[in-house]
Amino acid sequence: MKSFRKHSATVNAGSMADIAFLLLIFFLVTTTISADKGILRQLPSDCPNIEDCKENINERNILRISLNSKQEIYIENKVVKLEEVETIVRAFVDNNGASDCDYCTGERLSISSDHPREAVISLSHDALTKYQLFISVQDEITKAYYDLRARYIESKFNKIPSQITDEEFKAVKKAYPFVVSEVMVKRD
Repeated sequence: MKSFRKHSATVNAGSMADIAFLLLIFFLVTTTISADKGILRQLPSDCPNIEDCKENINERNILRISLNSKQEIYIENKVVKLEEVETIVRAFVDNNGASDCDYCTGERLSISSDHPREAVISLSHDALTKYQLFISVQDEITKAYYDLRARYIESKFNKIPSQITDEEFKAVKKAYPFVVSEVMVKRD
């Protein structure tokens, strides 16, 4: 009788690396990578001499917005809703007519800056404030400035924002500068 030796079955793995490489390329080519999300802001330029850059700001020209860990919005120590932020910021910055625009009424509000060029929005938030709330408040502040600038463009240049030139845009930014101070309050 003849004895048969059992041979273990082998798989030719020579092309496995090629297949894995092709699959890797396939997934890299077909996968879409989402764009980064964030807030478009231009950081202030560096100040070589700190003393030259310190400026005393009149307390009347600062609108204090605070976000706490309970996800509440405070403006000047009063709780407000998110929907109210844009209106309050717009009224504070524009101060109902201190700027040189044609649509303004000239009547000053009790909480308003001396002039739109003097207005500073101070946004502080707790370390436990949710990111979504912070971004939503930022959006409301930005909408207020966009609305003020759009009105200024319409009254001063008789155009819509997409039609103005770079020189006109510089004038708009000078009339309504976007000045927001952001601070995070850390807990001990």
